[in-house]
Amino acid sequence: MLFNSFIFMFFLAFLLPSYYLLKTRRSRNILLLVASYVFYGYWDWRFCSLLLISSIVDFLVGRSMYKSEYKSRRKLLLMVSLTANLGILGFFKYFNFFIDSFEAMIGIFNDNLDFLHINLILPVGISFYTFQTLSYTIDIYRGKITPTDNFFDFALFVSFFPQLVAGPIERAAHLLPQISTVRKTTREQFLDGSILIVYGLFKKVMIGDTAGRYVDHIFAHMDLYSSWEVVFALFMFSIQIYADFSGYSHIARGTAKLFGFEIMKNFEQPYLSTNITEFWRRWHISLSSWLKDYLYISLGGNRRGVNRTYLNLMITMILGGLWHGANWTFVIWGTLHGIYLAVHKFMIKGKKIVSDNKPLRSLGDILSFLPSNIITYLLVVITWLFFRAKGIDDISMFISKCSDWTWGNYPLRFMTILLGFTLITMVFDILEYITHSHVYFKRIKSRSFMFGLISTMFLSVVLFLINSKPLPFIYFQF
Repeated sequence: MLFNSFIFMFFLAFLLPSYYLLKTRRSRNILLLVASYVFYGYWDWRFCSLLLISSIVDFLVGRSMYKSEYKSRRKLLLMVSLTANLGILGFFKYFNFFIDSFEAMIGIFNDNLDFLHINLILPVGISFYTFQTLSYTIDIYRGKITPTDNFFDFALFVSFFPQLVAGPIERAAHLLPQISTVRKTTREQFLDGSILIVYGLFKKVMIGDTAGRYVDHIFAHMDLYSSWEVVFALFMFSIQIYADFSGYSHIARGTAKLFGFEIMKNFEQPYLSTNITEFWRRWHISLSSWLKDYLYISLGGNRRGVNRTYLNLMITMILGGLWHGANWTFVIWGTLHGIYLAVHKFMIKGKKIVSDNKPLRSLGDILSFLPSNIITYLLVVITWLFFRAKGIDDISMFISKCSDWTWGNYPLRFMTILLGFTLITMVFDILEYITHSHVYFKRIKSRSFMFGLISTMFLSVVLFLINSKPLPFIYFQF
């Protein structure tokens, strides 16, 4: 069930009044739990069993781990959780990838081998809810949280539909207390939630999908386009993926607000970053913080010397790349970001760090901000090639096009389109950055203006959806 579809609008229109009519916490949670499984089962009901298995395993492991006085037993229970969750994820997402890679390696010496391949369907959102439920058992093991005794509350934590299939990846310490208490949706929450949903839909449908149609067409026929046009497509992809993924996150946060929940913000104007470390503090915040807390720190972080710090960064980002998809292109993408982070850490060693969120108050601030911002953005765009490419062939074609530069027939038209999309995408982010507001349009005092603007955006989305097929969110494939 896609957020950008009429079926989801009908689903929400039925669920919300039903939720508000119920007064007890237990009845509301059970309704949300059932709705979450219906939402997830809309893609393929068989995969609801995987959600249930993860919920049962980690609920039981969490309780047993907390009660145990022996560290060895607690470590064994943690291994049960890790093995069960990562085993399911690994089988569905990486089985054929590793078989293909091993087959290619062995094929150098013997090309007559034929290994087992299984036709697997990747469960939607499995990477997201696996990390979410793992954070629960790891935090219990580390003594940071106590387990819940209510299985239905925990099952809702794992399957909460607004953020189930593409995040944000929530922590139990933040979401479970909200599930276990009586919630009342305030008027401000309802209005803020509605605004976030409409703005998220606008970013996804009007900006992300429109940019995506250009990108998909050019990447599918790179041999027919000039160097300038394929580079244009890569810059457009940077707009597409940001509008698409941040749009989803807005809708997820907005939908959660309608039910009285506050979930974490997943983006903080990442393309305004002035270095790559800052970019990862602003882009996919829930994943980058998860990788830092549960992988980078577990590897030793920066506590074991400079060289080990660089190695830990590389391992974290390579595995972060592999988390996105079973393809060597994602490994390269993660490796490049690991190199960027290691180089930046080396460059700032011993230097005083200035706050990332320093307001731009003068022309001097802007002039000092722009060069580092542009360089950071260009470095990120380069890595998007490996993220977008379906395989090494796409990368080779792109590089070969750029090695023999041609402008094509319509460079000015493409430049105008790119500039337009960039301005539309960034305008609200820049306004939010200047005002340090956490809700779009929060400081607009004219209610009639705000209502007119939101209504126009929503009407544009509806008309667009009527005349075109809704496209899935990019991160649904992960």
